[in-house]
Amino acid sequence: MSALGAVEAEAGAGAGPGGAALFRPLGAEDGEQRPAEIESLCMKCHHNGVTRLLLTRVPFFRELIVSSFSCPACGWADAEIQPAGSIQERGVRYTLAVGARQDMNREVVKTDCATARIPELDFEIPAFSQKGVLTTIEGIIDRAVMGLEQDQPVRWATDKEVASKIDEFIGKLKQLKEVHSPFTFIIDDPSGNSFVENPYAPQKDEALVVTHYKRTPQQAAMLGIEGEELDEKPADSVEDLRNEVLQFNTNCPECNAPANTNMKLVQIPHFKEVIIMATNCDSCGHRTNEVKSGGAIEPQGTRITLRITDPSDMTRDILKSETCSVEIPELEFELGMGALGGKFTTLEGLLKDIKDLVERNPFTLGDSSTPSKKEKLQAFVGRLQEIIEGKTKAHFIMDDPAGNSYLQNVYAPEEDPELQVERYERTFEQNEELGINDMRTEGYEAAADR
Repeated sequence: MSALGAVEAEAGAGAGPGGAALFRPLGAEDGEQRPAEIESLCMKCHHNGVTRLLLTRVPFFRELIVSSFSCPACGWADAEIQPAGSIQERGVRYTLAVGARQDMNREVVKTDCATARIPELDFEIPAFSQKGVLTTIEGIIDRAVMGLEQDQPVRWATDKEVASKIDEFIGKLKQLKEVHSPFTFIIDDPSGNSFVENPYAPQKDEALVVTHYKRTPQQAAMLGIEGEELDEKPADSVEDLRNEVLQFNTNCPECNAPANTNMKLVQIPHFKEVIIMATNCDSCGHRTNEVKSGGAIEPQGTRITLRITDPSDMTRDILKSETCSVEIPELEFELGMGALGGKFTTLEGLLKDIKDLVERNPFTLGDSSTPSKKEKLQAFVGRLQEIIEGKTKAHFIMDDPAGNSYLQNVYAPEEDPELQVERYERTFEQNEELGINDMRTEGYEAAADR
């Protein structure tokens, strides 16, 4: 049975015993997180071996299936990872400037359809040339070295010149692990399911750039999704949508059991219409909500700055779109675009979500963290809690290039002395990230005729 087949069989029963989540956060402290063992055939010696499957969730990422196989008869062993979810709406590219030895220890999820590159050596690991792995940057380089060394004895016997050049290149790869000079490490995954750890999370990592992009037709064909068409139904009138709560079936993001998602079009006073989606799971009790903008991208971006001076500021309504970043200068904290998704909540609710996001990360507060890192994160959580309780004054900044975020003005329609709203012209890079540089709304018919 394949890894995905085994998961589907287990997911069919909904949550685990006692309502436990099927995918549990990655961490050594969880005594109940044990791999499932399946007897399976060894393809080397054709005796029976054991396949172990671990269903886990990587913080700031998503669910994964970690599988390994071992054969006691011949000693053959193998391991790989597979995304437990679907192909993402957009591809993802991680670009890391490796400048220190500790960067080699960053956790990396590389799926089988991802491409790994090191431009300084003109080195590339093509898509589908390796199985998916959960490893480190050093581990990826080690796997590449092992792959090149595997056929060296044959090359020395047949073509010594090629073998000599490959030995020279292997030496350069091994030198990279010592980081004597900076280099660039790039993971490009059209499926959007690869990941490179940010050790400073939830703060911004200046050395790591994450880019989400629209797949090309060639990449879509490579993933087997070319020509997919969604069944479109006639849209209801806008008035009907305002008065009706739509419901559709989905799976719970925590336990993967069947659940219902409710969707409603809502008018926010002094702002615009938004779409609120809420999911409630009857199996594990998990609840979540997400907000999508009901309108177009605004002509200008919006930067909203709130000076938090009173505990009552925590009750302000807030709409954070998926394209909005959040900054708290006093904590040197920045939450990038896409993190936490779209939310319609209060300021207190959003700050608590940020606090929970930090506390649930085992890479920073778990067994894999260092004492100094753990102390810094605990101090950050403590200072954030003081802001939530109104004991510390701070600035809360929302920057949305799409202009679809909102923070309540409690003095509306008068001006709020603690709230500043700025409109600004987007940069070329921001327009590129929103996908509107190549968008044509006029004259496209004439261009198509040519």
